[in-house]
Amino acid sequence: MLRATAGWAGPVQMSDEAGRSSRARGFFRTHPGNGAFAGPALVDLLAGQVQVMFASMSASIEYVRASKLRALAVTTATRSDALPGIPSMGEFVAGYEASNWFGVGAPKATPAEIVEKLNKEINAGLAEPKMKARLADLGGDVLTLSPADFGKLIAEDTEKWRRVIRAANIKAE
Repeated sequence: MLRATAGWAGPVQMSDEAGRSSRARGFFRTHPGNGAFAGPALVDLLAGQVQVMFASMSASIEYVRASKLRALAVTTATRSDALPGIPSMGEFVAGYEASNWFGVGAPKATPAEIVEKLNKEINAGLAEPKMKARLADLGGDVLTLSPADFGKLIAEDTEKWRRVIRAANIKAE
């Protein structure tokens, strides 16, 4: 079976690596996409040049809704509100979770009052009904975290992906 990828060493490859058993590794041949974006790999999937791909929700959700792609699972810990009929990978692979997130950072020496103000204003913007609705339409979930909780999320995910990278024997080139 030919598997597409949007590129190497990004969140989509890490999602793939997190779920692949040693037995499955020999089952797939890889067809790398052209660059670090899902577009070329999705085109190959839609055209039938490849049979399977880990794609981000935002890149693939409209194709799934239009029945041009068949979603097999979402990589979040639980089913997505955007596609509630699609199971999570965790329903098949115990403990699997490979969600992506985006955040805003500042230089380490930024005064705490500035960090707090930025956090408050960004969280307020994310709480706006139009923003929440648009992100939900793209399959996103809004996390309005404190700076401390965001730092904890970064540390936990860094360790999780470090283990995946080591288990998959991925090396920097």
